Amino acid sequence: PHEKLNIAIIGAGGRGGSNLASVSTENIVALCDVNQINLDRAAEQHPKARTFRDFRKLYEHAGEFDAVVVSTCEHTHAFATLPALQLGKHVYCEKPLTHNVWEARVIREAANEAGVATQMGTQIHAGDNYRRVVELVQSGAIGEVREAHVFHGSNYTGRRLITGKPTPKHVNWDLWLGPSAARPYCESFKEDNSVIPVHPFSWRWFWDFGTGSMGDFGCHYLDLTHWALKLKYPTRISASGPTPLLESATAGVAVEYEYPARENLPPVRLTWYDGGRQPDDILATLKNEAGQPLNWGPGQLFIGSEGMLISNYSAHKLLPVEKYADFKRPEPFIPKSMGHHNEWIYAIK
Repeated sequence: PHEKLNIAIIGAGGRGGSNLASVSTENIVALCDVNQINLDRAAEQHPKARTFRDFRKLYEHAGEFDAVVVSTCEHTHAFATLPALQLGKHVYCEKPLTHNVWEARVIREAANEAGVATQMGTQIHAGDNYRRVVELVQSGAIGEVREAHVFHGSNYTGRRLITGKPTPKHVNWDLWLGPSAARPYCESFKEDNSVIPVHPFSWRWFWDFGTGSMGDFGCHYLDLTHWALKLKYPTRISASGPTPLLESATAGVAVEYEYPARENLPPVRLTWYDGGRQPDDILATLKNEAGQPLNWGPGQLFIGSEGMLISNYSAHKLLPVEKYADFKRPEPFIPKSMGHHNEWIYAIK
């Protein structure tokens, strides 16, 4: 347990750079990125690490590392993660875990078979605020919860892919495309005439590479409702929203999940909203201590038989405020996290 792990990094820029910094207490022995600028920057910090542009080549040196951190774009998550699991390596993978449901099932089964320590990049899960919300809900502070709403204003829609520019010299476009359909180097275009490179960020707008608002933020915001309400598999899912687009992700969507009774808890109807949609009829009734509209922003709303609880990444509030003015909170029963990445490292050791 006192020895340092040997860790390989796949994806070293953006979220990958942040994840790299968070595990740099260990030995970084391999770095991989399709972007030479990202790779060079990471190599300056870890000069002893091998460098690769192609993660398939990295896995040819699997005997040199114990664990892998995957921070590629969503469409290559499964393809970078599966070889690690098949080789018995511990894996940290950014969220969302995969590009689609089928890939998620494959990865889950491979992880079960490998018996290694795994972690997904839902970093906010380690925060104190989420723990206090879970304790309030599970201790019955708002009574039985049969309804919950999760809402975020992210809007990854309305762009289209355009080609014509040469591939930047520092980007290996073919490796970045990975398992998606071959196409010339492209950028994303919006009607306001703004043009943004697909790599490194605006791939989130397109089904071929990303999963839209739900994939980007649902993992973080829906996590709390699943944790607090002990949700697993829904029995029914329905969605409403604008006409789906073939190329760009769809925003302004509401997705309703119905969950059955579990343990001693009642059935729950959970609704996700993005692109500016939210449960306006309910939120309009919520007031702060001064009796003014709450104006909460993105978050989660739990509706119980005795009251409500609204939350986000860093704060939460029991409602109505006058009812809970003298409320005595339960003693904390979820331990403080040692840190999201540290939990994974600790589990491996």
